Amino acid sequence: MSQASVTAFSQTPHSPTLSERIAGIDWLRIEAELDERGYGAIGPLLSSDECAELVSGYGDDTVYRSKVIMARHGFGQGEYKYYSYPLPGLIAELRADLYPRLSGIANRWYQAMKLEDQFPDDHQTYLAHCHRAGQSRPTPLQLKYGPGDYNCLHRDLYGDAVFPLQVAFLLNAPENDFTGGEFVLTEQRPRRQSRVEVVSLAQGEGVVFAVNQRPMQGARGTYRVAMRHGVSPLRSGCRHTLGIIFHDAT
Repeated sequence: MSQASVTAFSQTPHSPTLSERIAGIDWLRIEAELDERGYGAIGPLLSSDECAELVSGYGDDTVYRSKVIMARHGFGQGEYKYYSYPLPGLIAELRADLYPRLSGIANRWYQAMKLEDQFPDDHQTYLAHCHRAGQSRPTPLQLKYGPGDYNCLHRDLYGDAVFPLQVAFLLNAPENDFTGGEFVLTEQRPRRQSRVEVVSLAQGEGVVFAVNQRPMQGARGTYRVAMRHGVSPLRSGCRHTLGIIFHDAT
């Protein structure tokens, strides 16, 4: 568990709201980590009760718009479901409150990579841009893995409008609920072999990471580094992940 993270809920005289917990994250540290390696751990944001509520809600198909069996599409093994609008309250709040913390980083990255899109501070304004581009289907999702399941390295693009950062939350307790199933990131620099990062998370912890590419400063200036992410095979148990993607899909 990250030491430089939000204050644990049990150490406060009252239970902080989700907005208060998000405000308490060390965003300057996360920005520095994103610049250095393409991801940043945000610490224990979701409580065990919130994680359990999300996991128990996986069986309620009324809150989802579609289900994907990964093996049918060559994505790996396991399954995931995309939430439908209106999003459940906790997920809608995460999406709305995390976005403005990341939009400034996104704009700075795009400027460094000489890309034209600019991202407003307000998430609803950005969603309106997605919808005008023909991307109106919500993208937050929950993934479920059992023994032997895995997720191939991939990017979550969904259309021309792409917000360059996303967040994933681990909803189960490693070693207690499952073994294996590590979150993996790869980085492909020009004319070099891929570099791999394994990100260890505890239940309720989140990680912010690059969706597609990020800027890196080299000897001849700034260049673009391609990123992919996935999950290694589960050895035992069951693993659920909540994915918060900020652009909508076609």
